[in-house]
Amino acid sequence: MRTHRRPTFALSFLLLSTLLGMLLVACGTSSTNGTGSTTASGCKSSANTSSTANNTPVNRPISFSEQNHKLGGAAKAVQNVSIGLGYIPDIQFAPFYVAKSKGYYSAAGLNVTFNHGIVPDLVGSMVAGKNNFVFASGDEMLVARDKNVKAINVATIFQKYPVSLIVPANSPIKTLADLKGHTIGEPGPFGATHTGLLALLYKANLSLSDVKVQAIGFTQVAALSAHRVDAVMGYANNEPLQLQKRGVAVRTFLASDYQPLISNGIVTTEDTYHNSPQMVRDFVQATLKGLRDVIADPTQAVETSKSYIPGLTNTDQALEVLKATIPLWQGSGRLGYNDSATWQSMEKFLVAQKMIAPVQDISQAYTNQAIE
Repeated sequence: MRTHRRPTFALSFLLLSTLLGMLLVACGTSSTNGTGSTTASGCKSSANTSSTANNTPVNRPISFSEQNHKLGGAAKAVQNVSIGLGYIPDIQFAPFYVAKSKGYYSAAGLNVTFNHGIVPDLVGSMVAGKNNFVFASGDEMLVARDKNVKAINVATIFQKYPVSLIVPANSPIKTLADLKGHTIGEPGPFGATHTGLLALLYKANLSLSDVKVQAIGFTQVAALSAHRVDAVMGYANNEPLQLQKRGVAVRTFLASDYQPLISNGIVTTEDTYHNSPQMVRDFVQATLKGLRDVIADPTQAVETSKSYIPGLTNTDQALEVLKATIPLWQGSGRLGYNDSATWQSMEKFLVAQKMIAPVQDISQAYTNQAIE
């Protein structure tokens, strides 16, 4: 990990005066954000403004590296960048929180804002100008591209699709084929859990008419514990952990172990990717630094995330979820990597489900240039 250089006491008074002069000049300049709008940049003598998960400004000391990225060089213009993370502040976004907390974004000249909230069309909201990036799944993005939304995946963070079908350990459902005739609970016919269910049925040569699907909302743990359903769709790093804490032993069928799917990654518009390639690369590289730090020290990542997740007090539970999430980020390949075979297999599955039309050139939907 690169460390920031700090000025030494050996610097001459003339050099220090020059640096201070450049900082004062920078205070009156403007910078262009990722959406093409221009924002004024202001400076204070001893504090800089950053944002927490709810975008509330907080003051912290200005580091030398943030104001002058190369010792003796001109201050780098700061670019405002935002990413729509969706959902609510959560430990699953720890790589982003750590990257911001450790100054990886600011070292690249990026002032990053995290926008949380459940948005029905996250990719569409980005194209409409709300964010420079969104954290969206590959299937979600292909559905958007099928509607002529010009979006591109520049780094897949979850190397494994995190959705699982969960059954009690003593269930007669031993294979996917055994699902026929059984009752499966899911939050509803939407989102990743529904896509995961369709993928599992697809690989078992079954359809929705071969099983009994019940919309149970987000009550998977209670429904399976009370045997109201035979199986539930949930997340591999969530519901199985909760059920085990209740003393309910379970078995899981991870969707990506059967049908390759591209999960959540960093998505931007084609315009942003082509017109601001360095900004895209800087954002991806800084995020991957945060991801590596989370994997190396999940305990510290939980502590760091407290500043971004209001009400996070059960650090033991957060750490448990984080440790269960790390294997989903790692997969069996490089962090952030977009696997062409997985994209191709997912495209065939989505076409078979009539969710999208056949894609002429699937390679246009993703790139690995930003992770190189």
